[in-house]
Parts: sequence; C-alpha cells; structure tokens
Amino acid sequence: MKSILVAAALATATTAAWAAPEKYVLDPSHSQVVFSYNHLGFSTTTGMFSGFEGEIMFDQEDPAASSVTVSMPVMSMITGWKPREDHFMSEDFFAATEDEMVTFTSTAIEVTGENTAKITGDLTLNGVTKPVVLDAKLNQVGEHPMAGKPWAGFDATTTLVRSDFDLGKFAPFVGDEVAIQISIEAQKAD
Repeated sequence: MKSILVAAALATATTAAWAAPEKYVLDPSHSQVVFSYNHLGFSTTTGMFSGFEGEIMFDQEDPAASSVTVSMPVMSMITGWKPREDHFMSEDFFAATEDEMVTFTSTAIEVTGENTAKITGDLTLNGVTKPVVLDAKLNQVGEHPMAGKPWAGFDATTTLVRSDFDLGKFAPFVGDEVAIQISIEAQKAD
C-alpha cells in the first residue's frame, strides 16, 4: 500500500524532463500509510505505518516508465493503543514475527491527468500477494528548501478487503474494507 503512493506520485510528474528514470529514496520521517475501518458501526478506527523504506525510479519525462518499491515491518504498525496492536500481531490476525514485511512493487503506471495516475502493483500482506491499484497524485517536485536537493511528494488512496489477505477475523461486524491513505516524500539519491 505504501509503494502504491510512491508509484502514483512518479506517474503524475509533468514538469521538467529528465533523459532517464532517476532514483529517489523515501524520506521515512515524512512518509506514512494511514488505514481506517468501521468498528461495529460505532466508530471509525485508524492506525498507521511510518518509518518505512522504499525507492522510486522516477521518469519525469515519461511518468508511465517510472516504478516504485516499498517495504515496512508489520510490527511497525501504530494504532494508539498497545493492546490493539498486540491483538493485531496475534494469531487472530498477522501472527507476526519480527522480520515479517509488508511490500509493494509497482507493475504498471497509467497517467490519468496532469498530476494524477493509477499505479498498479503487487501488495504482499500477511503472506498473501494480490494486485492493488492506487489512485495517486503528484503534490510537488522541486528543490527541498532545507536539504538543498531535488525532492518529490505524493499522495495516494486505495481500499483493501482484509479478508483477501487472510485477515478477515470478525467480519462483517468489524469492517472488511480498509481505507488506505498514503502520503510520501522522497529525495533524489546521491
């Protein structure tokens, strides 16, 4: 899901041209994947992943030729309540180990507008790999005012069906659809 945002951002760049894709790496301090789901009809519960790694091969001249890969430890999930996090890592859901990762690798980018794209990719979550499509938007590409180097920012959204990834415990009472919002920043690699 995190990779989807990155790929979407790459696909939407329409400004100054580069001769070939250039490598950008995610800024883990300013990249997040936020998820939300319906809890028994009483509330919308949220959580997030942050501090993850990834790279974008960004072709500003031909955004459809860009690509993105992202990975994050399952156990980096933050929900704001430790008992909920512990429950998510239990046998009811992830049965997560320290080295278990969520990964996203783009497989196609379809430019849909001046600053928008659909990024299709393979999401691996809970040991299950499924195709997902991110609706992505390029926020900005330019010189970072503090870092003094090229920077890019993207937002993306998608909806996952958690039972597709063998995470459907308590559905349909706890919503099976999970809304995903991704916001990332990436810096041009040295």
